[in-house]
Amino acid sequence: MMAVPAPHSPFPEAAHRRRAAHLVTMAMILSLPLGGCSFDLGSWGSNDKPKQAAAADKPATDTITPQDINSAKDHATRGQVLAHSGKLDEAQAEFEQALTTDPYNIQALYGRGLIYQGRGQHQQAIDDFTAASGLSPQKAEPLIGRATSYLALDKAKQAATDLDEAVQADPGNVAAWSARGQAYERLGDKAKAAASYNRALALRPNDGSARSGLARTGG
Repeated sequence: MMAVPAPHSPFPEAAHRRRAAHLVTMAMILSLPLGGCSFDLGSWGSNDKPKQAAAADKPATDTITPQDINSAKDHATRGQVLAHSGKLDEAQAEFEQALTTDPYNIQALYGRGLIYQGRGQHQQAIDDFTAASGLSPQKAEPLIGRATSYLALDKAKQAATDLDEAVQADPGNVAAWSARGQAYERLGDKAKAAASYNRALALRPNDGSARSGLARTGG
C-alpha cells in the first residue's frame, strides 16, 4: 500500500528519500558478517572478559544470573529475526527487553544501535555501538557502525579513527575499508582514501561504492 505523505510536509518526496536511505544503510550493516560468521549469539559469546569484569563489579543484590543471560539471549535473537523481517518497532522492543534483563548483551546493543541508525538517531546509535565495542573490543562491526553514524554527523575525524581500528581488527572486512575511504576522502587525504578503496576492491572487485570512490580520489 502506498504511504500518503502528511499534508503538512512541504517536501514529502525528500523526506521519503531520506527515510529510504536510512533503511538501506541499516539493512547493509545488518547483513555484515561478524568475524566471518553470521550475526548470531555465538559469535558474540557471553564469556567476554570485559563483560565478566563488569558483572563482577555489580553489587551482589544486582547480580545477573545465568537465567537472566539466557533470557536476554532469547530476546536478542527474536529481535534479530524481527529486524531482518522489517518489523523494527517489535525488534527494538525485544532488544530493549534483552538489555533490561542483561545490560551487557552485546547483540542487543548492536541491534538497537542499527535501528537507531536506520532512523537517523545517530547519537543514540553511537552510544550503543560504543557500549558494544567496549564489551567486545576485538570486533570490527560496532566500530564500523559507530563510524557510519559519525560520518552522518559530519564527524569524519572520529570516523577515520574508528575505521583505522576496524581494519586492524578485521583486515578482510570490505565495508570497513570502503567506509575508511569515505572518511579520509572527506578529510581531504586522497592518498589514504584511494588506498582504502583499493583494498576494498581487492577484496570485492565489484564493489560499486569503492570503485566510484577510487575514481573520485584518482587512485
